[in-house]
Amino acid sequence: MDDPILPNLTVQQLEYLVAAAGSPTRAAAAASLGVTPSALTQGLAELERRVGVPLFERYGRHTRPRPQATEVLAHARRVVAETRDLARWAEAQRTGRAGVVRLGTIDAVAVHHRAEVIRRHRRDVPGLDLRLTVAPSGVLLDALLVGDLDLVVCVEPTGSIAGLTTSPCLDEPMHAYAPDGVHAGPPEGWGPWVTYPRGSHTREVIAAGLATIGAPFAVVAESNQPEVLREMVRLGMGWAVLSAAQAESGVEPLDRVRRLPVGTRRLV
Repeated sequence: MDDPILPNLTVQQLEYLVAAAGSPTRAAAAASLGVTPSALTQGLAELERRVGVPLFERYGRHTRPRPQATEVLAHARRVVAETRDLARWAEAQRTGRAGVVRLGTIDAVAVHHRAEVIRRHRRDVPGLDLRLTVAPSGVLLDALLVGDLDLVVCVEPTGSIAGLTTSPCLDEPMHAYAPDGVHAGPPEGWGPWVTYPRGSHTREVIAAGLATIGAPFAVVAESNQPEVLREMVRLGMGWAVLSAAQAESGVEPLDRVRRLPVGTRRLV
């Protein structure tokens, strides 16, 4: 037997049927949906026409569902309930309270500046799958450009990048630190330095800041990890320019060479 032609029913018509079956009068059903009784009656009449089966009968001054309306009503309740679930899901997606967000940050953001914000967001919005990637700024921007990340917080690049929109997050002062026992004289005698690898956005900020105050920038060791750079300073391998959050947190914090920062890196 061939399948019958499907009736062209709308969710609104089915919602009218559910409301009419659960209300004492058509007027009450219409009020519960925020429509006029006339609109409700017309919608139910159109539903009957499209189904091809009489669904209501007169009972005094009122109408009530016929026995054959039972199957249609059960179907209507399922469709309306599932459509409401779909609407809730779509709203959660639009408002960012559900779905997947691939966030990339540099280590200073994930560990120091926004660690509590990230933890609180995971706790307060359990429906959102927040996937965190921690990497250097250049790596994050490359991943963003190819679509592997949705959002990044990194050091502001020196020039604009086509296709990307940036907003300031915070300005982070960068200070100079020397090994214990080293006398910090004029900037002309500072160094040698342990710092970030070539191509690092933070290294560009450091190099520009040291040049401004007349300090040489002779590099003897490199690492992408500020914790490693801090340990190199403790071991006497060289000086470093780091943020206070990276250099002065935890046990054995480093001491600043001077009060004023060498430069400031902007996180976007």
